[in-house]
Amino acid sequence: MLKRSLILVWVAVALCCTACRFLGVTVTYNMSGGSLDPRVKTFSVDYFPNKAPLVMPTLSDTFTEKLTEYMRQKTGLTQLTDNDGDIRFEGQITEYSQRPINITSEEVAASNRLTIGIRVKYTNVIDDKYDFSSTFSNYADYSTDADFNSVEESLIEEILDKIIEDIYNKAIVNW
Repeated sequence: MLKRSLILVWVAVALCCTACRFLGVTVTYNMSGGSLDPRVKTFSVDYFPNKAPLVMPTLSDTFTEKLTEYMRQKTGLTQLTDNDGDIRFEGQITEYSQRPINITSEEVAASNRLTIGIRVKYTNVIDDKYDFSSTFSNYADYSTDADFNSVEESLIEEILDKIIEDIYNKAIVNW
């Protein structure tokens, strides 16, 4: 019974793919879940300057490199420079802030929160209906007992990973 069900599922998938092709509908599938137009072959990531009131000196380089590497690994597109790709990312870092959270009854913070915000302008030269300009923000909490200088780098990595995944999902997966 299970074997018969699997055969029926495969037949249904094959019929759907054939019907889409027959009707002239382009369906793009890839292993990363993206849905880029097959005509998109290149991407570019401009340098993201740090315009936040509180500046972490290496944050611009770190974010720009991480976004570039993520796009290279997840999409298989060819990287171009000078903002000349079929899809383009540009923007700036707008927030880098710390604040106490989880205030106790004695008005003492139980933990702190590091927040990073990045404004991104995404341009799809092939199909401009996917263009956007949005701010992506995320945070990581850490104990007030921790020395911020010793945890800062790992917090930044964690936050940037979340932000880059959000950017990818909006630009490539179209969520």
